Amino acid sequence: MPIIRVELIEGRTIEQKREFAEVVTREAARILRCTPDAINILFAPVALNEWAIGGKLASDPKE
Repeated sequence: MPIIRVELIEGRTIEQKREFAEVVTREAARILRCTPDAINILFAPVALNEWAIGGKLASDPKE
């Protein structure tokens, strides 16, 4: 049973997650040659102050 963990900065809509899950499930099942029911996707939202990009917290003001 494939498990796909997706870490995202919080704030994505339920519609975005739903579409992402549908597309990734379909393609993963095709590539891995398994049924879509075997694919599990776990969304792990991360707060802006817990994510750093280029050495700066994502919550820091942009320069």
